[in-house]
Amino acid sequence: MIDALHSFLAVASAGSFSRVAKAQSVAVSSVTRKIDWLEAEIGARLFHRSPRRVMLTDAGEQFVQRARNILAELAEAKEAMTTVDAEPRGLLTVTAPSVFGRRHVAPAVASFLKRHPMLEVDLHVSDHVIDLAERRIDVAIRIGVLPDSDLIATPLAPLRLMACASPEYLARHGRPETPADLLKHHCITVASPPAPPPLWCFEGINRNQPLPVRGRVRTDDKDCILQAALAGLGIAHLASWLASQDLAAGRLVDLFPGVGSPASKIAPAIHAVRMAGRSHEAKARLFIAHLRDIIGTPPYWDRAADFPG
Repeated sequence: MIDALHSFLAVASAGSFSRVAKAQSVAVSSVTRKIDWLEAEIGARLFHRSPRRVMLTDAGEQFVQRARNILAELAEAKEAMTTVDAEPRGLLTVTAPSVFGRRHVAPAVASFLKRHPMLEVDLHVSDHVIDLAERRIDVAIRIGVLPDSDLIATPLAPLRLMACASPEYLARHGRPETPADLLKHHCITVASPPAPPPLWCFEGINRNQPLPVRGRVRTDDKDCILQAALAGLGIAHLASWLASQDLAAGRLVDLFPGVGSPASKIAPAIHAVRMAGRSHEAKARLFIAHLRDIIGTPPYWDRAADFPG
């Protein structure tokens, strides 16, 4: 099967049985037999054959990527078997949301690689939800409520949100006494409404639905929201993983420290997700365990200081 798949991909690329036979130093009949066997095995004709040229059929076009995936998975499985009980080695591909990735995943990758010098990591930071199978991603960090899927999810930390403002803003506009007072203030919001839940949701306020806050600044970038809040342009609803340092330093104030988001059976959180059955599964589990160890319980950003309210 493996030889037949290699020959199939070679013929698909070269468009010729004879060229492949010459490159492999075998008879043309040897290549032909492998293709004949493969077509019989899968029950479909893969090539249109003529004396002048060889072309993929529709079925052949569809089978090309499957053949590549089969061979890639086999190579990864072989690599995994040769490294059992040995120092982990090879490539691990990780994706994370941009700001969280820069602040928290990149340092964890650095310490992970120091601990495992035979490993390599491709770290992709993006706010787009990436298809793990299509991009062959081993570990993805997801923030929020996870949709139903076949992915294996490991919780890393709860998602704690706080309404925050700078002392400068509060000195100029006053401090809201309850979350409902946010409707009277400048709030820094996302540029593409509606805001993703649970932003601007507070227990017992507005029937636990998002408050229709408004403000002079709108942006889709979390770091820009933080910078606008620090500049005194309004009140922001920020995750503690983003705002902890500025809260601890007094550059931001948590306005409602005793008020949380509405209780839900499916609470938003920070997860590491991976696909089941991947040959890189052992390395993925190793990295996820490292992340959990680094983040801790409660997460280190929530242990940084007793935030002044």
